[in-house]
Amino acid sequence: MSDFTHNFWSIYVAGMTLAGIIGCLLLLWFTARKKVDATTDNTTGHVWDEDLTEMNNPMPRWWMWLFVITIVFGLGYLAFYPGLGNFAGKLGWTEVKEYQEEMQKGEAEIAPVYARFASLTTEQLAGDPPAMAIGERLFMNNCAQCHGSDARGSKGFPNLTDKDWLHGGLPENISETIHNGRIGMMPPMAAAVGTADDVRNVANYVLSLSGSPHDSVRASLGKSKFVACAACHGMDGKGNQVIGAPNLTDDIWLHGWGEAAITAMVNNGKTNEMPAQASKLTEPQIRVLTAYVWGLSNRPKAAQ
Repeated sequence: MSDFTHNFWSIYVAGMTLAGIIGCLLLLWFTARKKVDATTDNTTGHVWDEDLTEMNNPMPRWWMWLFVITIVFGLGYLAFYPGLGNFAGKLGWTEVKEYQEEMQKGEAEIAPVYARFASLTTEQLAGDPPAMAIGERLFMNNCAQCHGSDARGSKGFPNLTDKDWLHGGLPENISETIHNGRIGMMPPMAAAVGTADDVRNVANYVLSLSGSPHDSVRASLGKSKFVACAACHGMDGKGNQVIGAPNLTDDIWLHGWGEAAITAMVNNGKTNEMPAQASKLTEPQIRVLTAYVWGLSNRPKAAQ
């Protein structure tokens, strides 16, 4: 990739751009100077289909001047705006600068709206209809792509409407997740568990922790092998929110349920990532969004 960031490419782009414009100007000039020998009846002497005669009329002057004006405009544009490699243009305009100015303008316009929420706690925000209307739009624009419009998630994407939280369901936990994102990783554990048969036994033991249908004989054999998983999930299988290890006793399955799904997880591991939102959302927006997400599983209490 370093080849594409070398200064050569800036010079190359600028050279090709200018060469194209100059080439168009030369083409126009040579075309205008070229004279075609004409007969006395103002034709070129070329005839097709017995009666289609090519006339020798010159290009209209207005068309030629319009072409010249277009070329002059192109050169002027390149002088004032970026287009010649690394040359920024005399006006110093960039799309990043314009985006930042528009964002600052938008934030200034909505600041009074969020100012009303500054003194409210997360619980109060969750019970405030105007705040939740804004929170819903923020959720739809930034979170629904993964968690769904109803926030119930899908395979690989957590359900935000229940009480099952990988990293904790307190407002500060949710805010931290929105700010910084999360990376959840379970390494492949087949080698630590033992044989393929041991992995199946552990899978059945994991199913037994939540009372899910399982093979009781295999589950009893897998209990001793579960020690390889206990470092993260705990000996009781209740997980660890500090590191985002799921609770295996609540019958909530993020990556699929059943012996085959759990066996695949043990054999292959899994890496999940939620991107950080701090660079996209302002602090007031994150406060409202935090309250909205928290309210999805706590709203009845907040409404009271």
